[in-house]
Amino acid sequence: MSTYIFSSESVGEGHPDKVADTISDAILDACLAVDKNSRVACETFVKSNVVVVGGEITIPKIGQKSIGEAINIDKIIRDAVRGIGYTNSDDVFHADQIFINNYLTTQSPDIAQGVDAKKASGKKHAEQGAGDQGIMFGYASNETKELMPAPVMYAHLLGRELTKVRKAGKVAKWLRPDAKSQVSVEYVNGKPTRIVNVVISTQHAASVEHAEIEKFCIDLIKRVLPKNMLTKDTEYLINPTGKFVIGGPQGDSGLTGRKIIVDTYGGMGRHGGGAFSGKDPSKVDRSAAYMGRWVAKNVVAAGLADKCEIQFAYAIGHPLPVSVHVDSFGTGTYPDAKILAAVLKVFSFKPADIIKQLNLLRPIYSKTTNYGHFGKQDADLTWETTDKVEALKKAIK
Repeated sequence: MSTYIFSSESVGEGHPDKVADTISDAILDACLAVDKNSRVACETFVKSNVVVVGGEITIPKIGQKSIGEAINIDKIIRDAVRGIGYTNSDDVFHADQIFINNYLTTQSPDIAQGVDAKKASGKKHAEQGAGDQGIMFGYASNETKELMPAPVMYAHLLGRELTKVRKAGKVAKWLRPDAKSQVSVEYVNGKPTRIVNVVISTQHAASVEHAEIEKFCIDLIKRVLPKNMLTKDTEYLINPTGKFVIGGPQGDSGLTGRKIIVDTYGGMGRHGGGAFSGKDPSKVDRSAAYMGRWVAKNVVAAGLADKCEIQFAYAIGHPLPVSVHVDSFGTGTYPDAKILAAVLKVFSFKPADIIKQLNLLRPIYSKTTNYGHFGKQDADLTWETTDKVEALKKAIK
C-alpha cells in the first residue's frame, strides 16, 4: 500500500503577487473591450504605496492614438485595487492614494509579424503563429467534482470563502485583503483519503485577538471543506506567527506571474514555466495552457483515464506545435498512444484554432485571476466545459 501526503496552497486577491496579477488582467480586459485584436503583455510591480506597470500593448483599432487615449490606465488600476478591498483608512497601499508609474509601450513589430496571420519577410507561411516558443501542460484528475487535484481545490475553496465573508462585511469585520491557505491531503494508493492539516494566514485589524481569529477560521474550514475528509486528528494552524496586521504591498512586494503553481494545479500537474496574467490569447503561455486543461478535462470526463496530463510545445511564429504528449499515469482505460491519437483527431492545437475553439478574444480574464485559472464553474471559462466527451469516445473506438 502506497501512502503519502501532498500539500498545495492558494493565496487571496490581496496577496501582493495577486494584486499585481489583478491589475495586469484588468488592463488586458480593458484593451480587449476596445478591440478584441489587442496585443497585450502587461507586467505589474507593487510595493508600499507604489504601482509600476510596464510591457507592450498594441490596440489596432485606435491607429496612431496613444494607449492612454483608448483606456484610462490610472482609473483601471485604482478600480482594481478598490475591488480587492484596499480602502481602509490605515492602508498604506490605498486605492485613492497609490502612486502610479506607467511604462507601457507598443508591441515589437518583429514579434507582431510572426503572430499575425499574413505573409512577412523571412516568414515561411501566412498563418497566425505562436507568440513565443515554450512548453505548456494541461492536467485533470477525477478526485474532485471539478476534475482538479484535491489539495489545491480545497485551498482555493478556503480562499474564496474568506474573501466572500470579508467583502460581505457583516461578520469578522477585522478581516483584511491579504491571506494565504494551504491544505495537506493524505493519499492511499493514489486516492485522497483525509486532510492531515490546514493552514490559514489572514491579515487582520490590530484590534482583534488571536483567539477570535483562530475560532473563526477553524469554523470556516469545517463549513467549507468536505466533512468526510476532516478527522479528529486534522491539525489546524491559524496565523501561526501570532500576528498579521501588516500585509499586502506594505508588507511585501508583488509581481505579475509569481504564483503560477497556485494558478494551475498546486504542483500536482507539471508546469511549463509561463505565467498567465496580463497576456492576450496570442501568447501561448496562456491560451495553450487553457487548451491543455480543456483537453485533459475532457479525456478524464470521457472515462478514458482517471488522471491525464498533456504536454505540447511551440516555436515562435510557427502555427503547429512541435510536439504533443499524453500521460495517463497508468490510469488509462486505453493505451496512452491511443488516447493521444483520439485527442489529435478531435482538437486542433494551432494558436488561431485554440483562440477560435475557446472563444478567447473577449474581456473575460479578470474572472480567472484569483483562486485558480482552472476548476471554476463559469460559462465564460470555456476550457472548463466537457463538450468533447462524445467526440473523444467516438474517436478512440
